Amino acid sequence: MPVPAPSLIDAVVARPWLARLLKPVANWYVNAAGYRQMGLRADDLICEEDERVLKALKRLSPKENYDRVYRLRRATQLSLQHKLLPKNEWTKPEEDVPYLTPVLKQVVAEEKERHALDTLEVVRRKGQH
Repeated sequence: MPVPAPSLIDAVVARPWLARLLKPVANWYVNAAGYRQMGLRADDLICEEDERVLKALKRLSPKENYDRVYRLRRATQLSLQHKLLPKNEWTKPEEDVPYLTPVLKQVVAEEKERHALDTLEVVRRKGQH
């Protein structure tokens, strides 16, 4: 099982002054990435080549799955046309909430639990049969 990349999110969240300092940089980065101008959400950018992501995608509700496919197809069409959506159709920050990440975390936790149970060793004490 691959080791996840290190994350500084816990350190930033634990220090409000650091969060306030990094907020403008984070907003600039999100705007520079350009995915919201194409109507996408951050979770739409998660690579689908990992088995865990595929499992998480299968667990989405039909509506969430349909909306995701619609956003991806629209963004692909816009990219082919070298266009952006009109500003009133951009994804707003309050709409850009994780919908796949919580499911993905659940899949990873289940994998860890399954691995722990599969590699469980039973140790017998001396004198017991």
